[in-house]
Amino acid sequence: MHGDMSNVLGFGAKGDGAVDDTNAIRHAVEAGDGMLHFPPGRYLVTEPIEIDLESSGPCAIDGSGGTALVIMAGPGPAFRLVGTHGGTGNPSSIKGNVMADQRMPTVADIVIEGEHPMADGIELVKTMQAVVKGVLVRRCRHGIRLVARNRNVLVSHSHIYFNTGAGIFLDHVNLHQINIASSHISYNRLGGIRLVGSAVFNLQITGNDIEYNNHAQHKTEPEPTAEIYVDCSQPGAVVNEITIASNTIQATPSSAGANIRIIDAADGRQLGPHLWAISGNIIGNQENNVHLTGCRGMTISGNCIYSCSNRNLLLEDSRHIAMNGNIFRRHAPMYGTGVRMVRCHDIMLAGCSIHDEHPEGQPSGGSLLELVDCRRINVSGCQLTDGVPYGVDAVDCSDVILTGCTVQDTRVERKSRHGARFAGSGRGNLIAASSIGAGVKGQLSIEDTAGVHFEGNSL
Repeated sequence: MHGDMSNVLGFGAKGDGAVDDTNAIRHAVEAGDGMLHFPPGRYLVTEPIEIDLESSGPCAIDGSGGTALVIMAGPGPAFRLVGTHGGTGNPSSIKGNVMADQRMPTVADIVIEGEHPMADGIELVKTMQAVVKGVLVRRCRHGIRLVARNRNVLVSHSHIYFNTGAGIFLDHVNLHQINIASSHISYNRLGGIRLVGSAVFNLQITGNDIEYNNHAQHKTEPEPTAEIYVDCSQPGAVVNEITIASNTIQATPSSAGANIRIIDAADGRQLGPHLWAISGNIIGNQENNVHLTGCRGMTISGNCIYSCSNRNLLLEDSRHIAMNGNIFRRHAPMYGTGVRMVRCHDIMLAGCSIHDEHPEGQPSGGSLLELVDCRRINVSGCQLTDGVPYGVDAVDCSDVILTGCTVQDTRVERKSRHGARFAGSGRGNLIAASSIGAGVKGQLSIEDTAGVHFEGNSL
């Protein structure tokens, strides 16, 4: 039961979708008991409902199990929760009345719909232990937007759907500890989860369905985006200690699009995104499924990564990456598969399967595994089958070790030119204990300058 001191109808709101309820809801915030309760109805607001947690005390917004709809007909967020926390998650850093009166601001079980091109759903500013659960945000610009500084945020069991900006937008925010779980984040034009210019640590993205986050359903021109889009190219931006696990991350191909896109300046000025684990996901249907630039210290393991118009996995200027137990494939003739590394070093690819099911090769024209200007790449225990033009293609690479692999063309009519090619300059490359099947022109194409040594292979 919700008493009169929490029910927005008791402060003059009509909830009929026609009368502007902005002032009545503000009155409920100022004079109510902290539990902002919306009975079933349609609540029209034209300006943000801003809650100053320092003065209001503990606050929660409740929408009666999703039967209450807030229509944001003006610019800005329907709800803006503003705290004063300037510390970290460490209890000793929490000052003033943050824990006493600003703790755990909650938005739950409510629907927010935009009727203005600059309308957002929920905005969090300097909050501590904010919780967003059971919400539906649709037809807004950004669904949930975090700015300035926040700590210990939970987003779960929500539907962030068909917004013109990002579904969940970490916008130049300093943020530690955020969990995004068990939610549907789909059809958002600028990405499902988007991080730009932010310093973020301890982000967990787990058990979500993150799909079709690009321009297609919005009938606009393509823009570079991804289901999970992380841009660390601006000075001071860093995104570390991240887990992406047990999600379905799918899309329709779009120009400069990806399922997971992580960008750094890649010029050595910054440490770059690092300490990531991408594990146990279904990832598919984009220009590049996973596209990493300037990354280091990551694991990519146990994923099914399928169908691209360019590459399943594209690594540029990255280092210290371990990729284990992934399946790379295509599921329809118009799509491709394959892994490409450019200017990378200290990479391990182990126990992976890369298979091209189309007899004419890739739409990109690339081989199954391409290495360009790379160093210290260990490829072990992998199966690379039916690659066109090659299974493995290494150009200007050194210290590439290919061991215990099967590189074959299994077609009745062979299409592979060679099982493996090493071209350009190089040194210290080794092919050992591998089965390299014959292609149209033989098993191997090795230039004298490539620096390749052979031990115990089946050719």
